[in-house]
Amino acid sequence: MMQHNFSAGPCILPKSVFNKASKAVMDLDNSGLSILEISHRSKAFVEIMEKARTLALAHLNLNPNEYTALFLQGGASYQFLMTAYNLLESKAAYLDTGTWSAKAIKEAKLLGEVDVVASSKDKNYNYIPKSFTVPSDANYLHITSNNTIFGTQIKDFPQVDAPVVCDMSSDIFSRAIDFSYFDLIYAGAQKNMGPAGATLVVVKNDILGKVSRAIPSMLDYQTMISKDSMFNTPPVFSVYVSMLTLEWLKQEGGVSAIEKKNKEKADLIYTEIDRNPLFEGFAVKEDRSAMNATFTLKDEALKSKFDEMAKQANLNGINGHRSVGGYRASMYNALPLESVQVLVDVMKELERTA
Repeated sequence: MMQHNFSAGPCILPKSVFNKASKAVMDLDNSGLSILEISHRSKAFVEIMEKARTLALAHLNLNPNEYTALFLQGGASYQFLMTAYNLLESKAAYLDTGTWSAKAIKEAKLLGEVDVVASSKDKNYNYIPKSFTVPSDANYLHITSNNTIFGTQIKDFPQVDAPVVCDMSSDIFSRAIDFSYFDLIYAGAQKNMGPAGATLVVVKNDILGKVSRAIPSMLDYQTMISKDSMFNTPPVFSVYVSMLTLEWLKQEGGVSAIEKKNKEKADLIYTEIDRNPLFEGFAVKEDRSAMNATFTLKDEALKSKFDEMAKQANLNGINGHRSVGGYRASMYNALPLESVQVLVDVMKELERTA
């Protein structure tokens, strides 16, 4: 019985990736060993790590002589602190667009002055601020490209003089943009790339080494780069599955091809949200996320009926975050259009029978 997985993370992954990963749990490439037990120093895993890092840069169309891809641990939450340790010398600018950017701001304040240049907290983060000024003395601007909880996404990135750091956890590899605009990108694997455990960090090499503080080894990007992401034991299985997912993305035609499919899915759900008199979207239209569609019922008395209909249709993970309520359909790269169609059909059936 097919489940339509709209979970916000850990996320849906391609079936082919599940098949390859499950075989590797028993026997990795006929080695007689499981991916769960091989040494992270073995030739087999070193090749997996290097392939994952190479594919990440290739999908982002970034020059490997200028940027380094790392697979680290601790999730995006660890990067809230790590970015500040490595880049914040005196002042940093932050755009506050949701829960995760607010948490990044909290961590950065431990290490220096933080200028929150704009915030959408006044309307429970249902929009992306457009007009703001980044101080000329800011060491960097930190932004969150997609806000999983609130269903907003930056469409046009601000033109600034400062280096740009981006938390791209929930829309990494989902759309074709000029990734050289960013000086540092980080993304937890579990939102669009693999199982929880690994965090992709892509850093422009020349922005490092400019702070005066001593950086603990586990927080130092230069240390991680010098050890090829293996300063300590890496999250082997998560890196392996992320590598498989990046291979799948290549077979699908890359980021540009998957963006077209993601647009189809987003257009389908948002068209129904706007058409159906029983529902309304949470995020303002111009800032709606292609990854996470947030919406609510206008009449909460219909909630039990809609929930039961969704359950009967095998729609999984559509409950909204407690900060917003209502519903959230997370439509990551591997989610088929057919699953979105099932959700839309249930919404139409609710309208018909309400």
